[in-house]
Amino acid sequence: MKKLFKVLVLALVAFLVVACGPANNNDGNGNGNGNNGNGNNNGSATGETYEIGVAIYQFNDNFMTLYRTELEKYFGELGAEDGNTYNVEIVDSANDQAKQVEQLNNFIAQGKDLIIANMVSPAGADTFLQSAKDADIPVVLINREPESTSTLEIWPGKTTYVGVDARQSGRYQGEIIAELENSGDLDGDGKVQYIMIMGDTENVDAQQRTQYSIEQLEETIETELLGERLRGDWDQTKGQELAAAALAQFGEEIEVIFANNDAMGLGALQAINAAGRKVGEDIYIVSVDALEDVVNLVVEGEYTGTVLNDHFNQAHTAADVALMLLKGEEVEPYYWHDYVRVTSPEDAELVRKDFRAETIADYEARLADIVDKGIDE
Repeated sequence: MKKLFKVLVLALVAFLVVACGPANNNDGNGNGNGNNGNGNNNGSATGETYEIGVAIYQFNDNFMTLYRTELEKYFGELGAEDGNTYNVEIVDSANDQAKQVEQLNNFIAQGKDLIIANMVSPAGADTFLQSAKDADIPVVLINREPESTSTLEIWPGKTTYVGVDARQSGRYQGEIIAELENSGDLDGDGKVQYIMIMGDTENVDAQQRTQYSIEQLEETIETELLGERLRGDWDQTKGQELAAAALAQFGEEIEVIFANNDAMGLGALQAINAAGRKVGEDIYIVSVDALEDVVNLVVEGEYTGTVLNDHFNQAHTAADVALMLLKGEEVEPYYWHDYVRVTSPEDAELVRKDFRAETIADYEARLADIVDKGIDE
């Protein structure tokens, strides 16, 4: 009904334009100068206009800043190519679940054609998706994986998750340490003593990066967590504060610092430097995102390693899948890209790569295989 109403409105507008407009709008050479007003339809007057709401869990996040900037830019490029207008409204949820719920409800009340949601709490996705389904608004979830496959069964074909498998990023972190000449064991006692700075203990990505980084390293050497896992909320300042406190408490016992993202890793590096320690000589540090500053530090030997969380391909695939939904097509529950281990600037280059679509049955089978064999694909 919503789509039919839009068609009728567009038809009425077209009729009024023809009836009331000038008799001749040519340039003297038989060519019209039609334009839909946004300059992105290459002269075509036949393009559709789509209203898209995007809720980002927090603007104050380096990775999501790159992601949302690329997403908005790519929608503009798509409009220039296909003659459609994509009005993208992006809101900052400020890491506040209640605020995001209100924002998403507003998108639904406004009758957006599609919603892209980077959930503050993936656990809150179910209620939102049911409301979106009731309003016939398709949804693309991004960056923060739903906690259960049942979330994507609420409205099959019209909701999807586009992201990367955080287990893979965790394993890559573990591999980076395991492949060091000493496997991270600086004091030669046969085990790696480490601290873990998590993003958010309730976040699936944080949980998986934490779990699988250590599981991967333990395939090579014994490990020991010093103290408790530390919650840094993906924030550089908190990463610095937590690392500084841990270095003051455990001193030279700490051989490796694992951080769930580069921002917290950069904060930890500040603490390492302030404590008079030197990465690569008496301590190691690994994290995830491959931010430009961290890649440069890796190349210079001042940071042990990072893993590319490919915002470029995730943003492009999220928009491409959104277009499929706007056209009325059904989509798969999952669309995946890979993380990339970064040891050189070339590893972090942003080039378009293929995604992997996956059904719920295939995803669950893959998870069962991981549990049974203890490996990633």
